[in-house]
Amino acid sequence: MNAEFEALVKAAPYGAAEQLSPLVRRVLAKNPSPFTFTGTGTYLVGRGEVVVIDPGPLDPAHLDALEAAVAGETVAAILITHTHMDHSPAAVPLAARTGAPVIGCAPLVLSDDGPRADAGFDPTYAPDRVLADGESVAGPGWTLRAVATPGHTSNHLCFALEEEGALFTGDHVMGWSTTVVAPPDGDMAAYMASLEKLLGRADRIFYPTHGAPVTEPQRWVRHLMAHRRQREAQIMGLLEAGPRTIPEMVEVMYASVDKRLWGAAGRSVLAHLIDLEARSRVRSAGEVWRAA
Repeated sequence: MNAEFEALVKAAPYGAAEQLSPLVRRVLAKNPSPFTFTGTGTYLVGRGEVVVIDPGPLDPAHLDALEAAVAGETVAAILITHTHMDHSPAAVPLAARTGAPVIGCAPLVLSDDGPRADAGFDPTYAPDRVLADGESVAGPGWTLRAVATPGHTSNHLCFALEEEGALFTGDHVMGWSTTVVAPPDGDMAAYMASLEKLLGRADRIFYPTHGAPVTEPQRWVRHLMAHRRQREAQIMGLLEAGPRTIPEMVEVMYASVDKRLWGAAGRSVLAHLIDLEARSRVRSAGEVWRAA
């Protein structure tokens, strides 16, 4: 897997604007990791008057690449799906360079002393306008409508490009892996409800911030939901066999995963347990969990 990942990183088109559809281009930031895959994909929507979605980390090379990609065009807005450090910090300097307003999710900064499986929150994010579910931003030939999808974070938004039947999914749906749902802000019940919400839509394609475009979105969403239900079933099976701590469950559930990731995996297990406890299926006493 390491060699495969290194090959993908080596082949990634960092700094170049890839044309993905008549209205959509992507510029990939060079911040690959086990949690960002090959990096943060910043999307440019439109021609002449454009929107930038998730400008990415505070990386001068990526900012220069974005500025070069929109040379001669007007940036109408910078849209943000959520406020993790690999998504929104470049909004401030990009707004300074382009004069564009920052629009999108509500601000959110949380301290978190647990092992993270994703980036922390961006304290610099200060949007000029917060979009509620269903509100839109429009320009010549494009309309982007906010779709509230809490779960990965409580402030997470997707953006629907109505003219192409496309959905920019941020981290709610990724193109290469399942999404991190880490308490205290990550909420498994909200995440599953947001996936169910996407099943009720008729999007033709998903553009995730990490990973390749998803060309069979309904099938992929069903797969993600099935994966979470499988994890829930694993947890219940373990607890029905006897009380366990989260590290004991992780050791069994993630036996084939790099042990360096077990701390982060425990956060996902905790998210499931909080959801199960709310449904009266499990209960806890200190750090020990048992079936109810």
